[in-house]
Amino acid sequence: MKKSLILFVLCLSIFYRPAHGQSINKQSVAREILNDARLDTIQKRALTLLTGFSAGTSYNEVWIRDFNTFINGSLKTHDPNTVKDVLLMFFKIQGNDGNIVDGLVDTSKAHVGYEYRYSKLLPAWAAHKNTVETDQESSLVQAVKKYIDATGDKSILMEVVDGKTVMRRMEDAMQYILDDRWSEKYQLVKGATTIDWGDVQPESGWGVKINNKTKWAIDIYDNAMFAIALRDLIAMKPTGYSFSKNWSAVAARLKTSVRSHLWSAKRQKYLPHIYLDGSPFKPDFDENEILYTGGSICAIIAGFNTVAEIRQINRQMNDAASKEKFATIGMTVYPPYPAEQFPNMHPYNYQNAGDWTWFGGRIAEALLPYNMETDAYEALKPMIKRTILHKGFFEWYDVQNGKPKGSGDFRGEAGVLYDAITLLKDWANKQVKK
Repeated sequence: MKKSLILFVLCLSIFYRPAHGQSINKQSVAREILNDARLDTIQKRALTLLTGFSAGTSYNEVWIRDFNTFINGSLKTHDPNTVKDVLLMFFKIQGNDGNIVDGLVDTSKAHVGYEYRYSKLLPAWAAHKNTVETDQESSLVQAVKKYIDATGDKSILMEVVDGKTVMRRMEDAMQYILDDRWSEKYQLVKGATTIDWGDVQPESGWGVKINNKTKWAIDIYDNAMFAIALRDLIAMKPTGYSFSKNWSAVAARLKTSVRSHLWSAKRQKYLPHIYLDGSPFKPDFDENEILYTGGSICAIIAGFNTVAEIRQINRQMNDAASKEKFATIGMTVYPPYPAEQFPNMHPYNYQNAGDWTWFGGRIAEALLPYNMETDAYEALKPMIKRTILHKGFFEWYDVQNGKPKGSGDFRGEAGVLYDAITLLKDWANKQVKK
């Protein structure tokens, strides 16, 4: 009896050691985060930049896909009503079918080759829509949710714009996706063929607009963004408000379809595309070998994956980053599309394996809910290092030489890093108080 008791106690001590070690490790990581002065530096610099609303120094427009990722920082530097007014601008120029534009720009600066839209509700402003994308509607709904979460101001939902409340207009935006960007066959969101979350088609020419060369396809990014937007829409529902549709059922169907058609259990990754009218690539090109990082991170945020799958996705992204000297998990895709397959964007350029903290930085939001805070912090470290090194928030980085590219003051990157650091600090503060 005595020997059995001793053996039982020894087994208990062995069983509990990993948990205790894990607790000590969490405390250590938490202290490292709170003592990392670089995080404070980046957040201060981000707020200095987020006094403006355009996407950055290379852009005159206020882009909704960008604004959605820096609205939290904007609310730290502006009166909430100012931020609210920017959100309302997108509803004031919403299409009759519910569609949402990409960008808004002062009419005096509307000189790019876009097909501009105007509204009597928004004098002195022009708007345009990159029709190859299917994330504008989802981005606006997400941005409104972030505004409410940060301010507690739910009055925006019942604000009336040209006879319709913002709440109803957000439903119209979601309905537009079901009416115009929906594959009945797969029960998934569709769009033009682009690289992951990108907005450029493979063929040469003006790549941001649907044309006679467009190959319609389904990808994980558009569907993850729609799922997040549906979750936010449902969460924002005011008391007494009646939805025009059972959005919870739409969200459930979407997740089932993603799991059935886009997720590859064998490869433990998302397929780049499902083609609806033929592929733009040559038959001997195996696109399924390519890893999409940004869309995969958004899929985790959307709640599409199990913890085991998330660990596999994270491992694959880190493995891909290790293949290039200056890469982080923000490297859009890996390997890049060969030039002969994607003539509109050559390898290691822009969205074709360029490195974007704008998406890589979302790893904190993706992993923290799954007790993977160490992984999140480690993934952010090289992004933090180069941001400090180059003293700016650059649009993207060349993974072969480490040089910053694109807009020198890219607000999307500043906003994502600001949010990621906030999440890390919040987690760390809770750990040290235990």
